[in-house]
Amino acid sequence: MTTKLLPLVAALSISFLHVASTFNSTSSRSSSSNLEGLLTKLPQWREHLLLVELDPSSRVGAAYGRGLGLSTVLAWLLSFLAASVSSAGGVGGGSLFLPILNLVAGLGLKRATAYSSFMVTGGATSNVLHNLLCTGGRGGRRSAAALIDYDIALLFQPCLLLGVSIGVVCNVMFPEWLITALFALFLAFCAAKTCRAGLKIWSSESRVATHLAAAAAGDATAHDRKEEPLLLPRGADAISSDGGAGAGDAGFPWKDVAVLVMVWLCFFVLHVFIGDKHGKGMIRIKPCGVAYWLITLSQVPFAVAFTAYIIYAKRKKQVVHDQEDGKTNPERSKMDTLPTLLFPLAAFVTGALSGLFGIGGGLLLNPVLLQIGIPPQTAAATSSFMVLFCASMSMVQFILLGMKGIAEASVYAGICFVASAVGAVVIEQAIKKSGRVSLIVFLVTGIMALSTVIVTFFGALDVWSQYTTGAYMGFKMPC
Repeated sequence: MTTKLLPLVAALSISFLHVASTFNSTSSRSSSSNLEGLLTKLPQWREHLLLVELDPSSRVGAAYGRGLGLSTVLAWLLSFLAASVSSAGGVGGGSLFLPILNLVAGLGLKRATAYSSFMVTGGATSNVLHNLLCTGGRGGRRSAAALIDYDIALLFQPCLLLGVSIGVVCNVMFPEWLITALFALFLAFCAAKTCRAGLKIWSSESRVATHLAAAAAGDATAHDRKEEPLLLPRGADAISSDGGAGAGDAGFPWKDVAVLVMVWLCFFVLHVFIGDKHGKGMIRIKPCGVAYWLITLSQVPFAVAFTAYIIYAKRKKQVVHDQEDGKTNPERSKMDTLPTLLFPLAAFVTGALSGLFGIGGGLLLNPVLLQIGIPPQTAAATSSFMVLFCASMSMVQFILLGMKGIAEASVYAGICFVASAVGAVVIEQAIKKSGRVSLIVFLVTGIMALSTVIVTFFGALDVWSQYTTGAYMGFKMPC
């Protein structure tokens, strides 16, 4: 009986294995087909949304509507949320605005980029005004202007703008897949480093809270009371009346701001002369011609000259200040222990990476300042101050080059202006209640992580589209 069943069992087993292998093969092909279909449909879905802008009279445009439709209202709400979060972290928010404008509002990438510059400018303006007018210290003794470190802004701005120009050239030359990979790796690395810095500040704040609680209970030792001010974060409300940036006693630093405006005007004029990559500018020059490269390269001596003057003026001012007071501010001496050329070098690298990745400088400025050792609140305020100069330059360029839809872009800018004020007030109240400045650091980490996912995802879609269509994916010439 057993010998008769063996051939039957073997035949059933072979049949079962054949069916299973066929099913697995079919499933694998089906899964692969579904994945390829998904990767193919996503770009088509993006193009489908963009028909609203390209042809408002089409059936798609009529369905979505270019007026005050559901997509526009949703884009406003998401922009408000993104601007409030970005403002609280001292980040421009361009990496969050672009997907909203592109996917929800149905704007093309070119117009979305122009609108984003308006939105970042509006948010940064609100943030800077809040830091100048509405920020007060304990007992009202701290100057609001002290929250912004103008020395850092001066040292950063010329080389930052120069780096952006170099990064834009590299962006044209590098293939899309390399830019996407570098962006994902670099931003993930910065997010991890910033998160570790936040945990370190959180630990320090916890020790301070423990010492303060012990002191309130009468159990703190003299050593603990002596060590307590050293543990307090410089960006907290415990900053002394001298001001974190040394500007509280001297009032508003008009001279520093005037130098920043001069830097802004010089680079703005050069950028207007250069025009865009299609040669569209205030004057007619051949793209990548002799005049083009002469104007482009002239940014280097401008940046070096401004940086050298700023370093000389900073050292001279510090010597005079020390001679007049006969003492040295411990906060300033800690800043002066850092190499002077560290700030211009960090600014150049930050600007180059911003131009290479096609994002605003705020997303990289804040983490760089935190890594240098700048307190979180000072880093956020100073970053917003520098972002205002960079974003406003792009905004004015778009206006002079005949941008369409200025009224609609101004509405988005107004929304971001209000949202940034709300975000700044909320984060300030949260810091006062919790006593933890590290909240800003964790907020920056979250924005960086979200931006990494969004930009990397859509970058991967563009790379996949280039791969499937057989487009050239190697290095290109700058012209």
